[in-house]
Amino acid sequence: MDHASLFHGSLVTTSRILYTPSAFAKTNLIHLQETGSLKAKKPHTSRRENLASYLFFCVLSGYGTLKYEGKTCPLKTGDCVFLDCRKAYSHRTSDDLWQLAWVHFYGPNMGSIYDKYTERGGRPCFHPVSLKPYEAILTELYEIASAQDYVRDMRIFEKLAALLTLLMEESWNPEAKKHIAPKRQNLQEVKEYLDLHYAEKIPLDLLAESFYINKFYLTRIFKEQFGISINSYLLQIRITHAKQLLRFTDQTVETIGRECGIEDANYFSRIFKKIEGISPGEFRRMWRS
Repeated sequence: MDHASLFHGSLVTTSRILYTPSAFAKTNLIHLQETGSLKAKKPHTSRRENLASYLFFCVLSGYGTLKYEGKTCPLKTGDCVFLDCRKAYSHRTSDDLWQLAWVHFYGPNMGSIYDKYTERGGRPCFHPVSLKPYEAILTELYEIASAQDYVRDMRIFEKLAALLTLLMEESWNPEAKKHIAPKRQNLQEVKEYLDLHYAEKIPLDLLAESFYINKFYLTRIFKEQFGISINSYLLQIRITHAKQLLRFTDQTVETIGRECGIEDANYFSRIFKKIEGISPGEFRRMWRS
């Protein structure tokens, strides 16, 4: 069951839903724990730690501060916070009392997802381009959790996945971006070249020389812009094309490997299995049986 309440305390006025997901959702899905909004009535500090939870909240109005991982971050209207609640954190509203909307959630692989968020440059506190998409998701989560719907956990999972996608999209550090020279910031041409020439040998030195970019600079900026290394991206394209050929042609595995830019048949089979979890032959049998 879930519990929706409007609470008028001495410190806050809050509207929240405490949600109990199904056993299936807790085991298999990113699931809701609680969601709501509050308006502070006087300055106060909230402290938590050792919670099996992840917290996202946005500041709808007012000001405050967040203490997390030994740092203090000032918060203002339009700011967002994304935390791993297993770590100690506290937040405090200033005299300009804030209004917050939040969601606590958890699920399988959330640790890895949060690690990827931070790896991509995501920070505990950030100011999004627009707060509206986040507000919309929080509103929809509250409405779904309030409704009596037999696929409610799946709808909640869908909204939490949309929230995480938004967070990943905004996880680049803008302070790092602005130092990139404008004419070299966009490496779309490099990416398009790899898309077209994946079947060829593409040494990094030659690639950098072709686009008049230092190879070390190229590797760093490519990963910053696309979230993946050049080698990993090239391998991703090659395996994708190999899967198409395995499914829709009768070419041998060795021929397919060569057509996708991997000359060594043993290496092709080994790397294919590492990425897909099965050998090229098993992949073909599975999808063509």
